[in-house]
Amino acid sequence: MMSLPEDIGGYFRFEGVIKDIRPQGEGLINDTYFVETEGNSPNYILQCKNKAIFKDVPAMMENIYKVSSHLKKKIEEKGGDPLRETLTIIPSVDGKLYYQDEDVEYWAACLFIDNTTSYQCADSPHLAFSGGKGIGRFQSMLSDMEEPLSDILPGFHNMEFRLRQWDEVLSKDPVGRKALVSQEISWIESRREEMLSLWDKFKSGEIPQRVTHNDTKINNILFDDKGEVLCVIDLDTVLNSMCLNDYGDAIRSYTNAGKEDDKILDNVYMKMDIFKAYTEGYLSEAISFLTQSEIENLAFSAKYITYEQVLRFLMDFIDGDNYYKVKNKTHNLVRAHAQYKLLLSMEENFSDMYAFVKEFVNNNKI
Repeated sequence: MMSLPEDIGGYFRFEGVIKDIRPQGEGLINDTYFVETEGNSPNYILQCKNKAIFKDVPAMMENIYKVSSHLKKKIEEKGGDPLRETLTIIPSVDGKLYYQDEDVEYWAACLFIDNTTSYQCADSPHLAFSGGKGIGRFQSMLSDMEEPLSDILPGFHNMEFRLRQWDEVLSKDPVGRKALVSQEISWIESRREEMLSLWDKFKSGEIPQRVTHNDTKINNILFDDKGEVLCVIDLDTVLNSMCLNDYGDAIRSYTNAGKEDDKILDNVYMKMDIFKAYTEGYLSEAISFLTQSEIENLAFSAKYITYEQVLRFLMDFIDGDNYYKVKNKTHNLVRAHAQYKLLLSMEENFSDMYAFVKEFVNNNKI
């Protein structure tokens, strides 16, 4: 019988007496619970980590600990509140960063940060600016972190790796769908070398390796009661890679006027006002550490990440829908079409995107 969250609470170093443990949010990966305590004791977040996605939960938790510890030092130096401005891991009673139950499921806990607000989408330039500022500040504080992190998501945003997967799926065509998507396959092949060129710059060291968040949607940022960015959360995916990945994926998710699986392609296009606002917020914090090569490739990273998502949706469709959850047998194909429409919009706007980044940097040099 699977462990219940109320059975797990006693295995962590929680202060006070637990009053209630109840589901929190609608996360698609981990099962998350709110731990309410009696009186004035702090409250907590308890999670059962998804070991199907995260193959090495102990290494993941060690990454989170390293990153949050580094952030706490930076926040203290700036006179901030490290208990509110970054995550605080609560160890298990035996001192580990997680608890493993009898079913070999991994549980982890952190301090609940109260009096905060989160948003599901950036529906205004002001909110997009704030989101960009949050990720830029996060990366800036970690830009001098030298302690290596475990690669808990091998191949993540690695275009060579993704295209090898792609070639293997095309050669096998396991469910006979390849012939249905010859035009879509040409989308991927016609941009192959262009996309590999960015990864080549990273491999050569021209673009440096940094600490990256890798899930930069706006609901992973908490805002305080004044509407100011307070804390970046959900650090499960932190690892060492290009910081361009964080920026590019944020632009992909923030600027899309439609849905990721929108069937009405006229709904899908890039909102340039959101792009400009996010970029201003991001660069207001990140300009202090970005190299010239990173700045030069910032706008391109949005195309890179969006192309990768087209590839992954299309690859999963050809492979028989083994990775993403689907509502029907064409769901991944619909997703691929919608993301491709967004990619086309980015390509149409690319010269303006590039020029905006360049102008902002030139006008705000430190």
